[in-house]
Amino acid sequence: MTAGTHERATVGVMDVGGGHVTAALIDPTSSGEVLTERGAAIDPHADRDALLDQLAGPARALAGSAPLVGWSIAMPGPFDARAGTGTFAGVDKFQAIAGIDLRAALAERLEVAPGAVRFVNDAVAYGIGEWACGAGVGARRMLCITLGTGVGSAFLRDGEEVDTGPTVPESGEVHRLLIDGRPLEETVSSPAIRRADRARSGLDRTVAEICAAARAGDVQADAVMATAMRALSTALLPWVDRFGVDRVVVGGSIARSWDVIGAPLGAGLGLDGPGGPGARPTLVPAALGAHAPLVGAATAWTRA
Repeated sequence: MTAGTHERATVGVMDVGGGHVTAALIDPTSSGEVLTERGAAIDPHADRDALLDQLAGPARALAGSAPLVGWSIAMPGPFDARAGTGTFAGVDKFQAIAGIDLRAALAERLEVAPGAVRFVNDAVAYGIGEWACGAGVGARRMLCITLGTGVGSAFLRDGEEVDTGPTVPESGEVHRLLIDGRPLEETVSSPAIRRADRARSGLDRTVAEICAAARAGDVQADAVMATAMRALSTALLPWVDRFGVDRVVVGGSIARSWDVIGAPLGAGLGLDGPGGPGARPTLVPAALGAHAPLVGAATAWTRA
């Protein structure tokens, strides 16, 4: 690859979280190589101009490093990636930028044309990244789940998002599913797991601490995690079958404790982990960590 080709291929990407934003430059033609990155804390409750400046800050710092084809931005929902606007309804963040033309606002701060700014859902970007360069490489029909403060999902067919039709939940979002009449995230999420553990143990522990206790033989902690993973598998199983999933990839902060959650989740899905029995899909932990949505956002740009 010549230097000129390399430069033309470089995509600027951003991964926007609830309290942090990461910007990076990526060469998607070289296995999603992250050339450079920069992150910064953001205040999701700041006023409009301050929040926009915080979101654009790391990207502005990288913008002069290489010629870019544009910026691909992984955004949390509720957000309309095509329109470039979000309601952020039901979440305690980003209210100052709800309803605005975020594409135009960020394009102005990044000094590019609005057409050079595109968006993708953050959970979908995560899944595409894992499909392109991580644990999902080679999967024809893949389900990627991200477990943290919520439950993100991406149903991918040959790396392309599928969010309509009878084989996926509404909008392809599993957090809309119900368990015992309640939203899935009331049972499977960091806050829900911490509440369940507090009710059992009387302790105020993080999910990482609960998993560490389970690993050390704490029966109650183990039961809390197993209950959450069984609920997740119950919610997912019909859609794994309907979509014809051949690989389930699980990422996010909770998946860092794969030795604790992998077995009960696999048992609930009827899988044995990698190389599951018969024609059942494989179940694997994500491989790229925090780089997954960055790589996925760049891949989404080039495929578009």
